[in-house]
Amino acid sequence: MPDKYTIGVDTGHKYPVPPHHPMRPVMRASFLSTAIVAGILTVGLGSVSTLASDRSFGLKVGGGVFFGPKYQGSSEYRILPVPLIMPHFSGEPGEFRRRVTVRGLDDIRFDLLDNERFELGPVVGYTFGRDEDDADILDGLGDVDGGLLLGGYVAYDLDWFKIDAVATTQVTGGESGYQITLGAQNDYVVSDTITLTARVGTTFADDTYMSTNFGITAAQSLASTAGLAAFDAGAGVKDVHLELGANIALTENWDLNLRARYGRLLGDAADSPVVESEDQLSGGLRLTYKFNW
Repeated sequence: MPDKYTIGVDTGHKYPVPPHHPMRPVMRASFLSTAIVAGILTVGLGSVSTLASDRSFGLKVGGGVFFGPKYQGSSEYRILPVPLIMPHFSGEPGEFRRRVTVRGLDDIRFDLLDNERFELGPVVGYTFGRDEDDADILDGLGDVDGGLLLGGYVAYDLDWFKIDAVATTQVTGGESGYQITLGAQNDYVVSDTITLTARVGTTFADDTYMSTNFGITAAQSLASTAGLAAFDAGAGVKDVHLELGANIALTENWDLNLRARYGRLLGDAADSPVVESEDQLSGGLRLTYKFNW
């Protein structure tokens, strides 16, 4: 069993090499997974793509550092430093309508409605799943495949805060069920250069999702090197979470974005034998420079 809250660098990418091969930890730090996170997850720390007929195009270039649990319920965390290259549209704020919002790797939203208060549209994303060698306690349980997420969302702006609901299911990498996340968010403009964000939410997951990520079958129990007992994880509320963020314009071209999230596993998710810690932390920071043409 690893010590609690050990920090390590690990992208979670798997290669067909023996579990105890001496080069395995190095090979897991792949350029592909870094590029995926750099191009999608980092945008989710507050950036919004906008579309308009009279816009100027540019790039945001910089770097970021991100951290989170190795898998849901892990007490061991991984740190991922990544380069950032993102498209950027500039102009007067009133000339643009937000159409694409990236909240994270698993939550990229496309607003299909031209409405100031109501949003509705599809959601895409990606989840890395779980590797058997992410923790000693998982030995013998097999891997949980990552894959593409598809779904939809609705949101309504109530002036001083926005409420939303997002439903997603994994469509590649194996059957994994679905999740529904309900949230409320407030953006507070401190000044022309600083915007603070606070968000609370909760997530419901169905039987298939809970069984895949938190359950242990009789066969897995027999194969478990840690001697874990069989566990039936049923549908229900999986977690509650709180997010805090800040977007700071250091200069006309330099931007700093900070994000932190605390989540608490509940119900069968918290009771699962694979869970080392019910408290789940994640977040990161990015620094970018804008090039406009």
